[in-house]
Amino acid sequence: MHGSSHSGASGSEKRIPVRVHAPDPISHEGAVGQLRRHPVIELVEETTGRDGAVAVLLAESIDQRTLSSLRRLVRGEGLRAVLVVSQIREAELLDVIECGVGAIVWRHEATEHRLLQAVIAASRGDGDLPSDLIGRLISQVSALRPGASGGPGGRPAGLTAREIDVLRLVAEGLGTGEIAGKLSYSERTVKNILQALTTRLALRNRAHAVAHALREGYIS
Repeated sequence: MHGSSHSGASGSEKRIPVRVHAPDPISHEGAVGQLRRHPVIELVEETTGRDGAVAVLLAESIDQRTLSSLRRLVRGEGLRAVLVVSQIREAELLDVIECGVGAIVWRHEATEHRLLQAVIAASRGDGDLPSDLIGRLISQVSALRPGASGGPGGRPAGLTAREIDVLRLVAEGLGTGEIAGKLSYSERTVKNILQALTTRLALRNRAHAVAHALREGYIS
């Protein structure tokens, strides 16, 4: 769920409001320092009513306080979340995804370019997970998958064939443009397919949609 994003911004491109949350001042200033150099980023303290606003949350590991913060930021304040974390145990990964986090960056990989890429992806509603986490998500959700599923051919009803095709490519780490190219769709069509299914099934983002599709047996 890692799409290609450019780091530049044209003069007419809308800036992304970003609020940084960190456990200590040094981490906070480090993230702010990396982001403030880019004209596409607008660092803010207040995000109320800002479309596409992103919260960047830094953490060493996942505990209940971190999960509560993520739920508050995503569900309570309506922000897109980028989680920068040192470690995630496999049992915690699905909890993070179901909080509404669509972009995760390992702290040891959080270069200026990598952080900017994740913020842009989150603001657009794209997924951006490290490739090793995609594999762990598949393993985690497969273990929770029901033993039997309804619908024709043993597949549960609810997703169309093209929705499944798109989600399978999202799970493989392709971005919107790459998915459009493989399926001979326009990028707008891919975005519309994903938006329609996440809205219909009350899913939070692409990562959550992939987790749902894996758990219900649509993709493997």
